[in-house]
Amino acid sequence: MHHHGYAWTGPKHRFDQDGSRRPPGLHPPLAGSRPELLQRCRDVAAEFPVSEVPPIQTAHWLMKPPAAIRGTWEEPERAVAWMKKQLAAYAPRFDSPAYRDGGHLTLLADSAAERLGWGGDVSLGFYPERPAFLSLALVTCSPNRAAPALACPARAPAAATTR
Repeated sequence: MHHHGYAWTGPKHRFDQDGSRRPPGLHPPLAGSRPELLQRCRDVAAEFPVSEVPPIQTAHWLMKPPAAIRGTWEEPERAVAWMKKQLAAYAPRFDSPAYRDGGHLTLLADSAAERLGWGGDVSLGFYPERPAFLSLALVTCSPNRAAPALACPARAPAAATTR
């Protein structure tokens, strides 16, 4: 078991387009659907696998391109250290004063370490500055509890090196 880290910062309106954040094929359009709906489904099917926009379900990060992985760690503590570094870098820009508080960030890190320790995933979202959105995720891999059938993206034949 290991953990992959993912980070995305982008426009909130892009994050809010939840259709492109769902894997294709979960709910295909019905026969006879409007052409616009069919085209949108085709667009989503083409976009989801290559887009770095966060998926709705945290485990679905494993379906994203290997280049989206920001780091891979065997030990939960190292994964959480990466997350803490990301939080520290963005905290001064968080929209909410409560989220900038060091005590709150420590609680998030402690909770993340506990969750990763039993094989869970961690997903955090913040507004560093409106209308921007920051998504951080730590995803347990090989296997993932929520989606054990998903393969490790870093161990796929065409996988890029992690950063």
